[in-house]
Amino acid sequence: MHQIQTTVVAIDAALSEAADANPIFLSTTDKAATILALRRLRARLEELELRVLASAQDVAEEIGARDVASWLVAQEVADSRAAHAALALAGGLEQRPAVRAALADGRFSLEHARVILDGLAALPEDLPAGVIERAEAHLCDLATQHRPKDLRQLAAHLLEVVAPEVAEAAEAEAIRRLEDQAQAKATLTISDHGNGMSRIHAIIPEAVGERLRTLLEAFAQPRVAALEADGRVRPRNRLFADAFAQLLECVGSEGLPAHGGDATAILVTIPLDQLRSDLGTATLGNTPISAGETRRLACTAAIIPTVLGGQSEPLDLGRARRLFSPAQRKALKIRDQHCRAEGCTVPATWCDAHHENPWSRGGPTDLTNAALLCGHHHHKAHDPTCETIRLATGDYRFRRKIQTPLHGRR
Repeated sequence: MHQIQTTVVAIDAALSEAADANPIFLSTTDKAATILALRRLRARLEELELRVLASAQDVAEEIGARDVASWLVAQEVADSRAAHAALALAGGLEQRPAVRAALADGRFSLEHARVILDGLAALPEDLPAGVIERAEAHLCDLATQHRPKDLRQLAAHLLEVVAPEVAEAAEAEAIRRLEDQAQAKATLTISDHGNGMSRIHAIIPEAVGERLRTLLEAFAQPRVAALEADGRVRPRNRLFADAFAQLLECVGSEGLPAHGGDATAILVTIPLDQLRSDLGTATLGNTPISAGETRRLACTAAIIPTVLGGQSEPLDLGRARRLFSPAQRKALKIRDQHCRAEGCTVPATWCDAHHENPWSRGGPTDLTNAALLCGHHHHKAHDPTCETIRLATGDYRFRRKIQTPLHGRR
């Protein structure tokens, strides 16, 4: 009988003898020692199983299976994913004799071995001779002192210890590969839900995500304490949604690529009489928006309103007469310094220049008709359900209009 078979039989017999033994009669010290000893024996037994598994391709061929992992699945003793993971680990241990020997000696667990193999596989392929062997020995030593989770973090900085002379270049190459992979996998979709909402789903490179997060936080951070209508603090995801909308409105057309000979722009189309009322709707691309939202967008440079007359002729298409000049914007920043809504301290840099007497109703684009409002309060200023009150200080106060009940009307 083969030595491995003899060992398996002996282990089976020994376990049978202990099957009815009650551990309650062990002392506290003996229980602790036994638990650690059993974990060590389990690691040794798992290594033995993987060693046999790595040499068992002939077992799979007996039934025409692709590999021994598929054979295990056919025997109904393992799930497919677990069986193939075990086979891959068995092959990895065959390539790393130091790791296999340490596992066979019970120096660390099977999970430690997985972490070590993953850490070694992540190293560059063109390392100088002897570096891989030093790295393998170093990780095996660390595995006896650290948990698998901590070992994985240490493995991420392996080259800095075993080959500092090549670590910097290798790290730069690894980052470059990650960036290339991220760029190749990047995707972004925008789908309309048909209820006035759109869903944006994106997987983007980490650097792009960090830049977007920084920009959104720049807009959202000053309003962290902003309250909802019911008095509750607005959650971070709502702040980010509002910040994203403001970010898009702050993108000037000057830096956008040419599109059909003109700088890319968004057109809003609305009849003049509806623009002057609170009852009409406009079209932003193919999306309907309210007249109030159109008047608010007309204050920003990113939107070009197309105002139609009685015969649908364009009465206004452009920005020259309605937008505040750079000099006027600077003057507003110096004068107002922050949002002019009562109690709001959003800095002037993040505010819109608002026409007190709306441009759509003939209001002039000059400093006497202007005030800085943050995006949140700019929405309020053009919200037909809100009442705007100009205080003696020059600040604005917004409050919800009292709605007259339908049954109370005559």
